[in-house]
Amino acid sequence: MPQPDGDLPPDLWTRPRIAAALATCDMATVIEGVREARGWSQGDLARAVDYSQSWVSRVINGQQALTVTQVQDLARRLAIPLHLIRFTGTPPRDGPAPKGVDGTKRRDFGRAVAASALITTVPHPPVRNGEEHAVNETTAPALRSITGGQRRMDATSSARHLLPSAVAHVHLSEHMLTNSRGTPFFTELSAAASEARGFAGWLHADQGDMGSARMHYRTAVVRARQAGMRLLDVYMLGSLAAFEIDTAEDPELGLGLVREAEHVLGPAAHPTARAWLNCVAALAHAGTGDAHAAVHSLGQADREVARPGNSDPPWPWVFAFDEAKVAGYRALVGVRLRQPHNARAAFAEAFGPTSPSAKQSAVLQVELASAHAEAGDVDEAFRLAQDALTTGVRFNSERVIGRVRSFRRRYRGPHANCVDALDDRLASLMTDLSATG
Repeated sequence: MPQPDGDLPPDLWTRPRIAAALATCDMATVIEGVREARGWSQGDLARAVDYSQSWVSRVINGQQALTVTQVQDLARRLAIPLHLIRFTGTPPRDGPAPKGVDGTKRRDFGRAVAASALITTVPHPPVRNGEEHAVNETTAPALRSITGGQRRMDATSSARHLLPSAVAHVHLSEHMLTNSRGTPFFTELSAAASEARGFAGWLHADQGDMGSARMHYRTAVVRARQAGMRLLDVYMLGSLAAFEIDTAEDPELGLGLVREAEHVLGPAAHPTARAWLNCVAALAHAGTGDAHAAVHSLGQADREVARPGNSDPPWPWVFAFDEAKVAGYRALVGVRLRQPHNARAAFAEAFGPTSPSAKQSAVLQVELASAHAEAGDVDEAFRLAQDALTTGVRFNSERVIGRVRSFRRRYRGPHANCVDALDDRLASLMTDLSATG
């Protein structure tokens, strides 16, 4: 049934034709699907996206290539969820893509886009005799308590050790979710499965498995939307945004996801959610070089953190989002904007009495090392990198070890004994890994 106004049909993105189009980068079919769902003419579509009708006609007929920016703009105007669209082959940080390069012609654009959408179109097996009683009012709280315990253990445990149990927990959560279809517990179990997926995505990212991390994060968003829980939806969208910004180094895509999360969150929300999302936005702005927008977002985060209602974080946040955490993001922003003195001052605040966990501290140490190197303090920079590497090896965190390697690759300063020492240790680490592989 066409819907010229209001929301698009909730199942539009999981319909086989649209899901397949998302998976194969066929934006013409996706846009045509939106037009049909709205009951629009091509002229109506042209007015909605603010392009000429002839241009729209060429897009729908596959005669007009789209740039990445145009895809993002069309997605925003047509309410196409940006988390279903994956941009790959992004240019390196130190330079834009060459002029004339058409981002959407990269054939791997969105190969895994519809993984999260397609998962909801796969037929679920019927509930077998006796299994209808496998789910009750205690199932979702039990699953959520397991995820919560795993998230707390992440502060002091290796992701490699936690990952097998986390993946098994995802499978258990999905099994229970399947059994809950047609019961009053489906919504709660969708939320529990979303949490389990989000944590599995975090652990995979820590181990350097980008594909698995992205798949779990995307499915976490889908499950959150099945649950209809706004804060959970925002948390998972923001987590996916942070992953794309900081791990996949795609701040433009991350910023688009932040915008989608802000739309879901709305103007009135818990200050913890708003402060955290503003910090993620600041990191995205810094990645694109927009210092003014980054500082503005951090200022908004400071105001949210100072609100009285921020004392108790809402689920699914486990830890309070306080001034020290905002300072950590401010420091990261300073590094990315090449403001070493501002970054070092913010790091001093971030490593206060409520300093983050060992692994997160190591990530911040590498960033602080970059700030010291930028300021010419080479010995302190490499001391911090060495300390971070020690933590990375102890927790077997590819996230931390990889950042130390990246720090060393980016360093172009004077040669010194501390540089040789880090080089020797990184080489030794690779030899040790080869011997045990």
